[in-house]
Amino acid sequence: MAIKIRKQDALDYHTQGQPGKIEVTPTKKLSTQLDLALAYSPGVAEPCKEIAANKEDVYKYTSKGNLVAVITNGTAVLGLGNIGPEASKPVMEGKAVLFKKYAGIDSFDIEINEEDPDKFIEIVKSLEPTFGGINLEDIKAPECFKIETVLREKMNIPIMHDDQHGTAIISSAALLNALLVAGKKIDKIVLVVNGAGAAAVTCTKLYLALGLKKENLIMCDSKGVIHKGRPGLDASKLEFATTRKISTLQEAVKGADVFVGLSVADILKPEDVLSMAKDPIVFALANPNPEIDYDLAKKTRPDIIMGTGRSDYPNQINNVLGFPYIFRGALDVRATEINEAMKLAAVHALADLAKEPVPDSVFQAYDVDKIQFGRDYLIPKPLDPRLITTVSPAVAKAAMDSGMATNPIKDWGAYNNELLKRIGIDQKLTSTIIEHAKKKPKRILFAEADHHKILKAAQILQDEKIAIPILLGNKTEIDRLVKEHSLDISECKIVDPREEKELTEKFAKAYHEKRQRKGTNYNDALRQMRDRSTFGAMMLEFGEADALVSGLTKDYSKTILPSLQIIGMAPNVSRVAGMYIIMNKKGTFFFSDCSVNVDPTVDELVGIIELTTRGVKFFDKEPRVAVLSYSNFGSSKGEIPDKTREAVRIAKQKYPDLILDGDIQANVAFDTELQQEIYPFSALAKQGANTLIFPNLASANIAYKLLMEIGGADAIGPILLGMKKPVHVLQLGSSIREIVTMAAIAVVDAQLHERNEHL
Repeated sequence: MAIKIRKQDALDYHTQGQPGKIEVTPTKKLSTQLDLALAYSPGVAEPCKEIAANKEDVYKYTSKGNLVAVITNGTAVLGLGNIGPEASKPVMEGKAVLFKKYAGIDSFDIEINEEDPDKFIEIVKSLEPTFGGINLEDIKAPECFKIETVLREKMNIPIMHDDQHGTAIISSAALLNALLVAGKKIDKIVLVVNGAGAAAVTCTKLYLALGLKKENLIMCDSKGVIHKGRPGLDASKLEFATTRKISTLQEAVKGADVFVGLSVADILKPEDVLSMAKDPIVFALANPNPEIDYDLAKKTRPDIIMGTGRSDYPNQINNVLGFPYIFRGALDVRATEINEAMKLAAVHALADLAKEPVPDSVFQAYDVDKIQFGRDYLIPKPLDPRLITTVSPAVAKAAMDSGMATNPIKDWGAYNNELLKRIGIDQKLTSTIIEHAKKKPKRILFAEADHHKILKAAQILQDEKIAIPILLGNKTEIDRLVKEHSLDISECKIVDPREEKELTEKFAKAYHEKRQRKGTNYNDALRQMRDRSTFGAMMLEFGEADALVSGLTKDYSKTILPSLQIIGMAPNVSRVAGMYIIMNKKGTFFFSDCSVNVDPTVDELVGIIELTTRGVKFFDKEPRVAVLSYSNFGSSKGEIPDKTREAVRIAKQKYPDLILDGDIQANVAFDTELQQEIYPFSALAKQGANTLIFPNLASANIAYKLLMEIGGADAIGPILLGMKKPVHVLQLGSSIREIVTMAAIAVVDAQLHERNEHL
C-alpha cells in the first residue's frame, strides 16, 4: 500500500518547531573570544590570503568541497508543473535533506526567479566560487537541456540535472539486469519509451549508450508514435523519430521486448502487455500511479519483469539510489564535471551490486529471509548500506580514468572508511527499524490512548502500515480527541475497560491467582484492573495483543511494575534493563542501564552486560562494551571502580568473544589514540566503545539526558530488555515521532518473540 499523506500532516511537518527542513550548524567551536577571533576577524584573514594566492586552497580552508547547490526556477516541479520558485522551495529543501542523509553532503537550496534560460545560466554560473557541485532540479524541457549543456561547458565543477540523469541511471541499471534475467541482449531488443520529456530523452540517450540500436527504439508522446513522417517535431523529438510505419502506442508495443513509461497513469492496457514479446520488461515509472497497475500487469503476464517508481512494489526505480552517491564520488576527487563515463560507472556499479550476496542488515530491514538477484530484485534496496561504498568509489574512479579528477584518490581502503564515517551510516537505523516493522505488522496495545499524541501516533502507524494499533482508554474521550484533532483512526480497535465487564472479571481472577500470596485479594485485583498499565499487561498476557507500549503520562517505575508482576522476565534472565540508543553526528551508541536498576551489584552488572549485548546485536551492530567508572583500569580505588572491574572480569570469563573492557572513564572509552598510547592492552584500543554500561542508574540517567538536552543527540528508548513478552515504556512526555519509533521497535520485538527470541 502507498503511504497516505494528509494535507494537514504535511503542513504541520513543515511548520512545527523551526519552519522548513534545514538549518546551518557551525562545524567549529565558537565558545570563546579566541574562537570568534579565529572564525572571523582578524583570524579569518589568514585563510583568505592563502586562497588569494592559490584558489585551489578554497577546498582546504572552506566547506566548498562538500557543498552542493540544489537550484531550480520552479518551472517543472514534481507533478505540479510551473508553480514558481517560492512554491518549489519545500521540494528543494527536501532534496538538500536527502543529500545530507544518504551521502553526508551539505546543501543549500537556491530558487531563482528567472525563466529566461540565458539569464538563468548567467546567474548559476556566477555561483561557481561558492559550491563544489550544482544539482539542477525541476526545470522544464526543452530549456533544461540548454541550461545543463551550457553550464557544463562554462563551469569547472560537477553539474547534473537529476530529473534527467537520475532516472536514466537507475532505470539503466535495472534494464541491464532485467535483460540478463530474460536472457536477452540490449542490441537485439525492441524498446518503447512512452513520454518525451527531459527524463525520457535522457533515459533514451543512456540506453543507446549502453548498446540499444536506434532502429529498435520507438518513442511516443501524448500524440502517439514519434515517426519521421509526423509534422511539427522539434529537434529533441526528431532525434528519436522512427522510420516504422506505425502511429499508436498499441502498435508500438506489439512484439516489443521493453516498455519504459515516463508519462501518465493507466495508459498501458492489459491487452498491450499481452501483445509484447516473451518475458516482457515493463518499467512503469509514472508517479504516484504507474502506466499500468503492478498487480494487474503481473496477473496479465506471469512472465513479466516489472519495475515502478513505487516503494511498495519490487524493483523501485528510485533516484535516491543515484544522485547522493554520484555527487559524493565527484566531490571527493574534485571532478570538473559529471561526464558520461561517470554516469555509466554508476549504472554498472548499481547493476553489479544487485548480483552480490545481500547483507543480513538488509534482510532485517525488509523482514525477509531471502533477497536474491532475479525478477523481483534487479537493483539494490534504498536502505542497502553498501551503496555509498559501491557507487561513490565507482564514480570517483571513472572521473579519474576519464581525466575529470583534479584530486585523485590514492588509498581506496582509507577512502572506504572515510565514506562510512562521513555518511554517519547509523542515520539509517530508525528507517531500518520502521521498514522491518512494515514487513509484518503486529498488534501494539497503547495503554494511554486518551491522549492526542498517542492517537496521532496511532494514525501514522495505521496509515504507514507499521503496526496494528489497539487503543486502550475511555472511548468517549478518544472520540472527542479524534474530532478535535481531525484524526482518522478508523482501522484501530478501541478497548474501553469500563465496557469490558467480562474481560475485567477474567483478568482480575487471573491477577488474583498470580498475586494472592503477595497480599492481593480478589477485590484488590478488581480495583487494580482500573489501572490501564495493569489491564494492558493482562491483555498482553492473554494474547489480546502482541506488544504493550505505555508510559507517556506516568513515571517509569509505576508503568513497568505491573508488567513485571504479570508478564515477568524471560527465561534465564534475573534482572531486566533499560537501554537507550543515542545518535549524533559521531555515530550511534548504546547506553545501559538508564531506567531500571538503581545500584546494580556485580552479578547484576554482568546480567546487564549480557542483556545489552543481545540488544545491540538485535540492531545489527557489533557491541564494543565499556563498563564505565571514574577510574581507568584500577587507577583509583572505591566501591564503583571495584564493582565495575569485577563485573568485567566475570563477564570476560562468561563471554570470551565479546569486545569488552573496564573499569574505564567515558572519555577514554572513545579515545583510541589515548588508549593505544597509555592503555594498549585495552580491548577497546583499536576501535573504541559503542556500548556503555553505567555503574548505577544516576550516572546513566544524567548522561543520556544531558546529551539529549545540550549535546544535540537524538535518543530512542528506553528499550526494555529481558521481558518474557514485548513491553516497552515511553519517556514521560515523548514526542509523536518518538512514540512511532518505539512502536516500531515493539513490532520488531514481537516478530522476534514469534521466533522464540527476545530482546
